[in-house]
Amino acid sequence: MQQTTLEDRKKELRTLLEQIEQHPEKDWSEQKKRVAVLREMVAHEET
Repeated sequence: MQQTTLEDRKKELRTLLEQIEQHPEKDWSEQKKRVAVLREMVAHEET
């Protein structure tokens, strides 16, 4: 199994934010929860 890197998390975060921005009419509740988790993880790893 491959380890998840900081860059992987940043890429996933960017992808989710782009999808949410492109389709605001959809229910992104679960994805927004993931965005919050990813932001926290990225912030923690960058400090």
